[in-house]
Amino acid sequence: MTFLWSLIIGGIIGWIAGAIIGRDVPGGIIGNIIAGFVGAWLGTLILGDWGPHVAGFAIIPAIIGAIVVVFIVSAIMRGMRTRGTAAK
Repeated sequence: MTFLWSLIIGGIIGWIAGAIIGRDVPGGIIGNIIAGFVGAWLGTLILGDWGPHVAGFAIIPAIIGAIVVVFIVSAIMRGMRTRGTAAK
């Protein structure tokens, strides 16, 4: 049950990050979960383990880290799309 709860919270963190910067995460709900987990890891690594915790995630650093992850992934995906249409 703990693993399922972590997946749900990771997905919500990824979704919040996408909503804040106004870009969708590629991959839908799986992409949101991955962005949430990677963002939580990155945010905790950079900002530390502070603030409220839910399902093992420090929420504020996790959201900030997920924002960075979503921004980078969406920029890479946009660059790949632009490069793909320019080659045609």
